[in-house]
Amino acid sequence: MKKSLTLLALLCLPLLGWCAQADTLDIPSAAMKRPMRAAVVLPESYKSAAKNKTAFPVLYLLHGGGGQFSDWLKQTPDKMAVHRLADQYNLIIVMPEGDRLGGYLDSQVQKDNLFETYVSKEVVEKIDNTYRTIRDRKGRVITGLSMGGHGALYLATRHPELYCAAGSMSGALDLNYKNWRINPEFEKAVESGFSRILGSLGATPDLYAANSVVNMVDRMKANGQKLIIDCGVDDFLIEPNRELHRRLVYAKVEHDYTERPGGHTWDYWQNSLPYHVLFFSNILRTNGTLVP
Repeated sequence: MKKSLTLLALLCLPLLGWCAQADTLDIPSAAMKRPMRAAVVLPESYKSAAKNKTAFPVLYLLHGGGGQFSDWLKQTPDKMAVHRLADQYNLIIVMPEGDRLGGYLDSQVQKDNLFETYVSKEVVEKIDNTYRTIRDRKGRVITGLSMGGHGALYLATRHPELYCAAGSMSGALDLNYKNWRINPEFEKAVESGFSRILGSLGATPDLYAANSVVNMVDRMKANGQKLIIDCGVDDFLIEPNRELHRRLVYAKVEHDYTERPGGHTWDYWQNSLPYHVLFFSNILRTNGTLVP
């Protein structure tokens, strides 16, 4: 297991008791034939529980478009935010690579863009084989921001055997960017990125629709997973979030939905993440998989 010196450290705040450890783990993709890495935060209790071989639940935390696997450790205003939550709830938190605009899906257009396979198969297997994890959906949850918010709901909905709960922060929940509140310049950039993995919206609208979680409500209802979704009222993605909420309510799918002040910013996501982890911790406790 290779660890990067830039992220590998014991980040301790003795007065507050925060001593989570951050690793960078090489997880190359056989499916994409590409080198990949993930950031992994282990709670302080992981080391102390080594003697009794305690297994820990895992939160998969996805980054957004234009970002990379280390974003949640480098971009939050409080660089200890993830570490604090790992220690507070005794969670292993895994932040895999999703590429700058990989969409967390298996592209039919770009052959080396197979991020659904990568995260759901290759990353999960590597994490379970490297750390003392609870190797069951009852001990595995997933959430993310923006592209990662859509990705978390997308992966959980398509792989209910892996995750008992899923969340989205400011998620791009409808891949039809015509439904976003963006200016023409931003729309042109999004169009270029999405065309690489989905083809052009004009030529393959059905592919955009089929891969958008806003259109997966029936599957969500059948899966019965616990869901938490939130978005800032000033976010350019607020309308797709409201639309998914409306459809979930209409279909009588139980979920936690919140709108808060804020936009598409790290201040918003840092504030949002603790609510997601609290939500997940209650589910993991009910499942009997939360470490005391």
